[in-house]
Amino acid sequence: MHNFIATGAVLAAAVSGVAADLCATGSQQINGNWYCQAVKAITYTGVGGSGSYKKVTNMDGSSGACSSSPFGYSGSMSPLDEEVSLHFRGPVQLKQFAVYTPSSSGSSSKLKEKRSAHARRHGHQHFHEHQQEVREIQKAHEEEKRAVGDIVVATINGKVVSWVNAYAGAATSTAAAATTAATSKVTSTVTAAGTTITSTVKAVSAAAISSASSAASSAAASSAAKSSTAAAAAASGAWSQIAYYNSADGTAHGLTFLNHFGGSGSGVFDYKFGNSLSYASADGKSGASSPQVLKDVTLSSNTEIVIQSDKECKSGSCGYTRPGAVSYHGFDGAHKAFFFEFSMPLDGNRGTNGDMPAIWMLNNQIPNTIQYGPAECSCWTSGCGEFDIFEVLDSGNTRCKSTLHGNIAGGDSDYFVRPTSGTIKAALVLYDDNIHIQILDSNTSFGSSMSASAIANICSATSTQNKDTSVFALS
Repeated sequence: MHNFIATGAVLAAAVSGVAADLCATGSQQINGNWYCQAVKAITYTGVGGSGSYKKVTNMDGSSGACSSSPFGYSGSMSPLDEEVSLHFRGPVQLKQFAVYTPSSSGSSSKLKEKRSAHARRHGHQHFHEHQQEVREIQKAHEEEKRAVGDIVVATINGKVVSWVNAYAGAATSTAAAATTAATSKVTSTVTAAGTTITSTVKAVSAAAISSASSAASSAAASSAAKSSTAAAAAASGAWSQIAYYNSADGTAHGLTFLNHFGGSGSGVFDYKFGNSLSYASADGKSGASSPQVLKDVTLSSNTEIVIQSDKECKSGSCGYTRPGAVSYHGFDGAHKAFFFEFSMPLDGNRGTNGDMPAIWMLNNQIPNTIQYGPAECSCWTSGCGEFDIFEVLDSGNTRCKSTLHGNIAGGDSDYFVRPTSGTIKAALVLYDDNIHIQILDSNTSFGSSMSASAIANICSATSTQNKDTSVFALS
């Protein structure tokens, strides 16, 4: 049995983000999710931290049980400084994709070989015709996520703010100290498929809210100053491209396209753990026996493509991976950037995950064992890290939200407009404990290097805030 407790510490994280989001100018609730304003850039500050999660060390194919051991992390962007994979769920058409790392690091093409691989459960579901047992697990996990991830809404100093009620660790932000003045709490428990989910939200006094708001303002000012410094550092040299894909040209280097059809051409399938990763077919609809370049296609609803590097996991170089699975290294380092050109057309599908496209990033340990399976086989449940970059939360919605999951968690209620007609270009930059998402000019080129000024402009969002920019301070 797993207990996920969302405490008042989530409020501290959310309060510290109200100083620079745009919720004061209005918000609305749509199908249980809150949305504030459409923006062109969102920055999450205070992303990295210190903590631990459980690394899977063994998967028993006979019993379906998994073993794990605690793994401590700390440092800039931790644990997202570890290897990560990128995931795309349809309806989406990926036109270009590029990965960059700082040239000065001396490791733009070098991948660390000490990370292990893992599993997770998530609302991004994939169903296989031979997986009735896995279907049931996935359904339970989806229900669990809805319970743990319910939106909490509050009006603080006249601003309507919301956040995902999914925190599972200790408070780390400056504003968290203010919540100790809480006078009451409300606890609700939901049991789904043997999993108990307890959600506790503290009701704070007016004095506590005022104190937290002051702390949030100080945190936002500190974050802005830090971001300016980060931007200056990012501008010290061009960033080198280490992976690239162009659908129109049918070319790719430095990456591998995978999906969840293990046992069909590559990878493995069993009734305990379901499908492993497999090589993706060129149309993304099935598995393949060898690496393929994704065609210039639109992935349909609930079809998922995973992108890892082109460095295969060998002789334990990725840590523990599922036996027989297709496993590759992810993209490593505290400083890294991902550039996208994509569209998310409406397709009218109302089935499972129908017309709910998403682009997200996972700790690479997750897909290299079980992305959709038993919670005890997933480092996701203990905080190894996920960041939802562009995610549509209900069928047919034209708004894309972003959310950070892990021991430090939170989600900005400002959103990006879903590109339903034509493509957009966007960047995700991880730098100096900040995550930056920005919509780019349509003429942006994804060349063999990305200029220092381009990276610096993206990293300077907190110091150039306007009506198109949102800042969410996690600490």
